[in-house]
Amino acid sequence: MKVAMATTPLVAIEDYLATNYEPDCEYVDGVIEERNLGECDHARLQTMIAVWFANHERDWNIRVIVEQRMRARQTRVRIPDVAVFRQEQPIEQVFTHPPLIGVEVLSPCDTLRKLEDRINDFLDFGVEHIWIVDPQGPKAWIATRGHFAEGGPRLEVPGTPIYLNLSELKL
Repeated sequence: MKVAMATTPLVAIEDYLATNYEPDCEYVDGVIEERNLGECDHARLQTMIAVWFANHERDWNIRVIVEQRMRARQTRVRIPDVAVFRQEQPIEQVFTHPPLIGVEVLSPCDTLRKLEDRINDFLDFGVEHIWIVDPQGPKAWIATRGHFAEGGPRLEVPGTPIYLNLSELKL
């Protein structure tokens, strides 16, 4: 007996880019993927991280943007929770230049496999610093290819004044 397998219809990247999703979705190799949206703890931490960087934009010559589509590859569009760009980077409606920092705030539904796929896409895209923050700690990790190292309460961009001090966020 032959078992029928469910298939997901593929969507052209042009159709994805021309469509507004509520909430926004990611695009992975022709498949529209819902993002794990957090609960209040997730949203609050994401907001406070964005406010932290926004308060330092002028001093650090950066620009912070939340939930911005980034064309990580020709067939992948990812949406980090918080992205920190150098001020001189061009402003694009869908970013094709990587941010300096990508911050992912963990949601209750996040899995290690999905997180690893996202991190690898960010790395392939050229994101220099990837920080993963757990609102339950808050705890943080620094992500590199195939490795998560605990980051402590203070995350830094070496050679710059840029940092994120989780203990100073008003949660």
